[in-house]
Amino acid sequence: MEDIKLTIPFLFNRAVDNNSERPSLSYVSEAPYTYREAQNLVKSLMSFLHRLGVKKGTKVAILGENVPNWGIAYLAVTGMGAVAVPILPGFSAVETGNVIQHSEARCIFVSEKQVSKMQALSLPVLQHTITLEDFEVIHGDRSVYYRYGDYDNNAYKVFEDDLAALIYTSGTTGKSKGVMLTHMNICSNVRSAGILQPIRNTDRFLSLLPLSHTYENTLGLLLPLFNGAAVYYVRQAIAPSVMLKALAEVRPTMMLTVPMIIEKIYKNRIAPVFKKKGIVSKLYRNKHFRKLLHRLAGRKLLKTFGGELRFFGVGGAKLDPVVEQFLLDAKFPLAIGYGLTETAPLLAGTSPKTARWQSTGPAIDGVELKIHNADSETGIGEIWARGNNVMAGYYKEPEATAEVITPDGWFRTGDLGCLSTDGFLSIKGRNKNMILGSGGENIFPEDIESLINNFDHVLESLVIEENGGLVALVHFNVQEIEQKYQDVYEKFTDYSDRKIEDLKFELQEYVNKQVSKFARLQRIVHQPTPFEKTATQKIKRYLY
Repeated sequence: MEDIKLTIPFLFNRAVDNNSERPSLSYVSEAPYTYREAQNLVKSLMSFLHRLGVKKGTKVAILGENVPNWGIAYLAVTGMGAVAVPILPGFSAVETGNVIQHSEARCIFVSEKQVSKMQALSLPVLQHTITLEDFEVIHGDRSVYYRYGDYDNNAYKVFEDDLAALIYTSGTTGKSKGVMLTHMNICSNVRSAGILQPIRNTDRFLSLLPLSHTYENTLGLLLPLFNGAAVYYVRQAIAPSVMLKALAEVRPTMMLTVPMIIEKIYKNRIAPVFKKKGIVSKLYRNKHFRKLLHRLAGRKLLKTFGGELRFFGVGGAKLDPVVEQFLLDAKFPLAIGYGLTETAPLLAGTSPKTARWQSTGPAIDGVELKIHNADSETGIGEIWARGNNVMAGYYKEPEATAEVITPDGWFRTGDLGCLSTDGFLSIKGRNKNMILGSGGENIFPEDIESLINNFDHVLESLVIEENGGLVALVHFNVQEIEQKYQDVYEKFTDYSDRKIEDLKFELQEYVNKQVSKFARLQRIVHQPTPFEKTATQKIKRYLY
């Protein structure tokens, strides 16, 4: 029996041996790298980095959009025992500089679109800047060249406990921390995810989320690559027309998304059909016909996604319960996952066969979950997790590490949830987000926001506490309102403001009829611009 090593180079090279001529990484509509070609690129890049002075433990940053060479750079860095430092392309120049300085990255791979950001920075620690497109040194020792097919004979020794990546989160709670993930952390999570949803070497992944985020990095890059599958990237900015073309061409069998993507599709394309006046809207009021209509809509949706989708993973934030019910009724291949950057990331999940409404599923293989200090009546408490995927700690922050990892290895997630009798986990919200009512009641703003977001003309919302009461900041779809009442606008130039005032009143009434007395909204404030968000499209609550 083969002795499996849970390191990135071992599992990638094993996949190459088994799938050498199969497609690995590619742009949509372009010729892919075969697994053997990808391996040769990785080996050539390792030799190049070695000549630039990169060795085991050296921090190497990667700043760029999703492209095949992003994965090649990541595999080369981790394959030689150096440490990858992925940086979110959405980080500002200041945030980018802070990550490079704090991580002590000596080299950085940077895409053409991000070069101007680097030019605005003065970073003494950084010795070499390399383009992601063709691996050219644009800052540093320009006498060293990348040459395809130039391999060195170094036998790089990489161990399971070696640091593989240092990931700076774009968290919703403010200051980013450097999460230290070892090869064991990442590879054990890939292994467990593959048990939850087996991957075939004929599978095609369409990658939409940032590779610099752990969710896409582990499950959208390494999971397919270690199993011989193909991953496709979109060259252009992802607009609806570009997305539809990519789906038609790739016909993905696997996709990973955040709730916002499918919620937008449901709100803009599916829900309006059910709400139109006529026979459909009448039938939709009947729960039996509603399920049938959902099923018919699900078939059309599956065709829109290329017709061959067998796994549609949603994670990174809570999925709207109305949208989730539609997807389950429609028998769409929905799978929900829950995790954090600190756990590499997956902790619990379902496959399309085991999906259950409002649950993220049971703990994945190799992970223990428990509810700490659970409420005797509701069973809700903080979710704690333990397993080989729990991070080594926060870089240079032993005190912050000690706050979240107990001496016996339990990671305090900061999320509130409860477990069913058969071990299915339900998330109730972030501990820090929970609002304590005047009578000591626990109020979960996320539940109220789900109600608000399903009201007509609402795009997104945020519920906060103000002077002992609840206030909802609501971002209305002003363009949609103006289009719907276009004839009135010709007579009243301030109609948009008047209509929003009416909607605020209707919305407050609608919500307050459906929530407990202690969770009622005192007022609604119109939020004229979209909320600032993280890479997984969660609102940065701490800003509001």
